[in-house]
Amino acid sequence: MHELILLRHAEAEPPATTGTDSERALSERGEREALDAGRWLAGHGAHPQRVLCSPTRRTRQTAELALAAFSAPPAVQSADEIYDASPGELLALLDQHFDAESVLLVGHNPGIERLVALLVEGRSDGFRGMPPAGLAVLYLNGSLEPASARLDAFWSP
Repeated sequence: MHELILLRHAEAEPPATTGTDSERALSERGEREALDAGRWLAGHGAHPQRVLCSPTRRTRQTAELALAAFSAPPAVQSADEIYDASPGELLALLDQHFDAESVLLVGHNPGIERLVALLVEGRSDGFRGMPPAGLAVLYLNGSLEPASARLDAFWSP
């Protein structure tokens, strides 16, 4: 893997008094954010070969709307382990997909923002910086290890 694109799900509806967290949908604003994220990726020449997505409704919607900007989007693979994952758990998942040239992972905070900090800075404690629909494009030169990536681009709506 040379390119890792991390996308936090777009703005979701507030938690309902009934239902589960995994059933929360995107808000109208979140739908626009996801579309904008996809347009930004496509406009900057991103070509993810694999898409790994948390199984929650809001992440699936984010992935679907963002990938609508691509003429031939890759299939989305649901990965249960993304939900509520630590940076180490996300690294273990990504390591299984290291053969792909470019991977897009759609997930949640704090895991996403902590993974960016771990891969770029070598530490993940106390880092906050991925707003809803925020994108981090990382270049990897070698293995998935702390401080092994370069942050090539960061975008937020």
